[in-house]
Amino acid sequence: MREQLFHLSPESGTSLQSQLREMMVRAILGGHILPGSAVPSCRQLAKQLGVARNTVVLAYQHLVDEGYLVARERSGYYVNQDILAGRVSADAAEPRSGDMFAPEWSERLRTTPSHWRQIVKPKDWLEYPYPFIYGQCDLALFPVADWRECSRRALSVGAIRGWARDSVDSDDPELLEQIHTRLLPRRGVWASPDEILITVGAQHALYLLASLLFGDDTAVGIEDPGYVDARTIFRMTAARVIGLPVDESGLAADEKLDACDYVYVTPSHQSPTTVTMPLERRHQLLARSVDSDFVIIEDDYESEFNFMGQPTPALKSLDHSNRVVYVGSLSKTLAPGLRLGYMVGPKELIDEARALRRLMLRHPPANNERAVALFLSLGHHDSLVRRLSHAYKERWQVMGEALARHLPESARMPAFGGTSYWVKGPADLDARVLSERAADRGILIEPGDVFFFSDDPPRNFFRMGFSSIPVDRIEPGIEILAGIVHDLA
Repeated sequence: MREQLFHLSPESGTSLQSQLREMMVRAILGGHILPGSAVPSCRQLAKQLGVARNTVVLAYQHLVDEGYLVARERSGYYVNQDILAGRVSADAAEPRSGDMFAPEWSERLRTTPSHWRQIVKPKDWLEYPYPFIYGQCDLALFPVADWRECSRRALSVGAIRGWARDSVDSDDPELLEQIHTRLLPRRGVWASPDEILITVGAQHALYLLASLLFGDDTAVGIEDPGYVDARTIFRMTAARVIGLPVDESGLAADEKLDACDYVYVTPSHQSPTTVTMPLERRHQLLARSVDSDFVIIEDDYESEFNFMGQPTPALKSLDHSNRVVYVGSLSKTLAPGLRLGYMVGPKELIDEARALRRLMLRHPPANNERAVALFLSLGHHDSLVRRLSHAYKERWQVMGEALARHLPESARMPAFGGTSYWVKGPADLDARVLSERAADRGILIEPGDVFFFSDDPPRNFFRMGFSSIPVDRIEPGIEILAGIVHDLA
């Protein structure tokens, strides 16, 4: 066996025993160690790697338990002869004859979402010193100990027996109960468990609604500027997507709504301007929905983060006509990588959404649902929201002061919460060019043209998030960014 197959790293964060098991499995499945061949003795490999002999013994024993190795008395350990049984040999596969008979996929595709305007974020954003990007979390604020506790409890024998079976189209009853009794009442929303559906994030909920409700004769209104992914999802199924103007109070409740069958709105913190819709405007919107007979889809993202006074009640909590479908998510509090959201609506709609979800993915991973249910029930989420609110309020204040100090010529919509600022730069500024120049200096911002409905959107808007950047880097990053803006001007 070649010596370079095994290299252990004490700094990897994984135990040496686990590293050795993983490398051995990779070597066996990759054909580098043939079935039936002997592997180095425990003493020999321990000496070669500079680790304790017991580390190798335990790793080998684990591999025996999993069927990768067999132990022969007085002889040693050997690769199991049957470990590769049932796998197609790479040598046996016939060579490809080229693409001369392949279908023309570009002609078969009914739609090409990758070609539409969308938000693009670098995957290596953590490597940038000034990541003013939206929708990501500061890992230093993630409740590692609390989440580990809930994950361990979700992996107990009793818990596994509960979630490991196929739940078909059902959700974890404990999670439904926690959403019903803890999350929704915070927003003034009262719903029974059969009016709640767990989704794989808020976008999944929007896709389900678009698939169920929109068609060739449907007109959907969306805020302009607005959430670009919602606009893209709706365009795939609706006949018309209508841009609706936004002012300093959010979506305008005017006659343009009358042409809509559905209206998508983000009243808590309008996306992307972050303005909060006041109570009077909310009542106007609800009254208009009755008079003009349209349904409201309320995306209540980031409702937890309001830094000036009490949060305004959700539209759903004020709805007495059952015209509001409510969409929520845990991405902005717990973690975006968890991909867990929920929707609330009348039972008949939720029943059909549940049936459609079953055809797509049956249900979200049940182990995650149970861990989140425990996280909520033990009060960890309430504690996390309080910590995040304090941290984000400080960053919100620091960023607001830094923008006023270094970019006084720029304008901002009045905002009282959320995790970003919507900035209107000088009229001749091209935020696309600004973002490229800023990235060269380690600063990430989001050009704002993608949020506008028009094919020729204004170019001088950009969004700056503060959820993923430490507070002490905010002003230095904005000072550098201001210098670039002035250079471009």
